[in-house]
Amino acid sequence: MRILLVGGGGREHAIGEALVRGGAELYVVSGHRNPGLARLAKDYGLARETDVEKVLSYAKKFGIDMAFIGPEAPLRRGIVDVLEENDIPAVGPNREAAKLETDKAFARAFMERHDIPGRKIFRVFDDVSEMRAWIDDFGKPVVVKPIGLTGGKGVKVVGYQLMDNEEAKAYAEELIRKDGRVLIEERTDGVEFTFQVFTDGKRVIPMPLAQDYPHAYEDDRGPITGGMGSYSCSNGLLPFVTKEDYERAFETLKATVEAMRKEGTPYKGILYGQFMLSKEGPVLIEYNARFGDPEAMNVLPLLKTPLMEIAEGIVDGNLRKAEFESKATVVKYLAPKGYPTKPVKGVRVEVDEGAIAGTGARLYYASIDEDFTLLGSRAIAVVGIAGSLDKAERIAESAVSHIRGELFYRRDVGTRESVEKRIRLMKELGREFEPNSW
Repeated sequence: MRILLVGGGGREHAIGEALVRGGAELYVVSGHRNPGLARLAKDYGLARETDVEKVLSYAKKFGIDMAFIGPEAPLRRGIVDVLEENDIPAVGPNREAAKLETDKAFARAFMERHDIPGRKIFRVFDDVSEMRAWIDDFGKPVVVKPIGLTGGKGVKVVGYQLMDNEEAKAYAEELIRKDGRVLIEERTDGVEFTFQVFTDGKRVIPMPLAQDYPHAYEDDRGPITGGMGSYSCSNGLLPFVTKEDYERAFETLKATVEAMRKEGTPYKGILYGQFMLSKEGPVLIEYNARFGDPEAMNVLPLLKTPLMEIAEGIVDGNLRKAEFESKATVVKYLAPKGYPTKPVKGVRVEVDEGAIAGTGARLYYASIDEDFTLLGSRAIAVVGIAGSLDKAERIAESAVSHIRGELFYRRDVGTRESVEKRIRLMKELGREFEPNSW
């Protein structure tokens, strides 16, 4: 089967590898020629992923049987709608269903309308004075969010990145004047985790949980990035997530898919819930309408069921199973120095692929071209896979030394110390639990 993969980042490299491993004939369209995907693909088209008509023209040129959409931006532009109107089924939600990610106000109102568990107190404002008065009356720390896509970098939180509610009001006013609206939510304290599922609009099949490291620098310091790495554990849980927490979060995602079906907008593809595990249990921070990046690189190498078979089940509405190996994974992302605020660009890096293969790590390319020149965002990821988290982390760490250039990464991703810090935080919040083995 000829499958067109839209997107050229590390997430898409992992998707492409899994598709080819499952028997697909791969074609790719992305804004740059990812060196890893270029080796896997039968043909490669260069175009902005959001240029829907150009992507469609490549799909027709390549004689594509099915498309697989990697990033969120083309989903917002209705790429699935356009492809399906041209008799090309696609893995990914249509424009209306993708609003779970692309319109945060829609997502919060949807959760409230259907009494979806794990929701938060929120308000949407288009009036500055009303916004300021509500924050004053609310009297608790808040989260300020742009309504649309932010790439994980537009949210600001009182008590973390903002010092007080006065700064929150100033940022919210800035967003109202720029975008016309702003979303204000209650702040939830705890530890975040990622829960990704496959769905055909009815059936929902879970993937192993993962945890992302969004801050640029070690010990969770510095600006928020697209994610500097992530880890998953061999039991599919996380050390601080109990089986009950898992089931409650899973219920949120299942209830979401069922409510979308009842509204007449079936959600098909990958649904990714970003949860905050609070003292009271899991709270949904946001939906994402695609695989996480880097979290796709935690789960796809473990996938035993052919991804092409899963993709066919999603588009045909008869999704059956998705089985994963019981192993731990650690993803470490290397980014250009200065990322995310002033990243180095146009500088070449050296990658000893043979030596990396010798460590047992997987290698995924992202924002880097075929000449191994940095393009300004996260560039290269290495993934350690093993029976334990400690061993997976050591494998990933050993691979990093074989990549040279003006890059940096977080050494603490997946380390015992960083995980224990998260366990301590949950206990300090008053959660009584025995950590899962890891």
